[in-house]
Amino acid sequence: QVQLVESGGRLVQPGGSLRLSCAASGRTFGSYAMGWFRQAPGTEREFVAAISRSGGRTYYADSLKGRFTISRDNAKNTVSLQMNSLKPEDTALYYCAGREMYDRNTYYTREVEYDYWGQGTQVTVSS
Repeated sequence: QVQLVESGGRLVQPGGSLRLSCAASGRTFGSYAMGWFRQAPGTEREFVAAISRSGGRTYYADSLKGRFTISRDNAKNTVSLQMNSLKPEDTALYYCAGREMYDRNTYYTREVEYDYWGQGTQVTVSS
């Protein structure tokens, strides 16, 4: 089992950058495929990015490619989301999620595929 805690969310101006982090408890973080999702007020939670347990494979929502980058440091039990050129429509509560996985190169893009979730960190993009 793993516990996930997100951090790094804050108010940022349009065009700015932000780096979110997700810290995982436990000694088996390297066994988990990880993902980031977000939920804006009045909308459903949506997929943002995913990374395999090895970090060798990543996947992004089409609309976010080129602006967001997911990465992980298994030695530090963290997964990060670098967000650049932020827009007001990026305003949302951002969640990290994890699923223990045997295959080193698998990632997941659907909510139902993840077993563990953090509480979220708020990102607000506004001038």
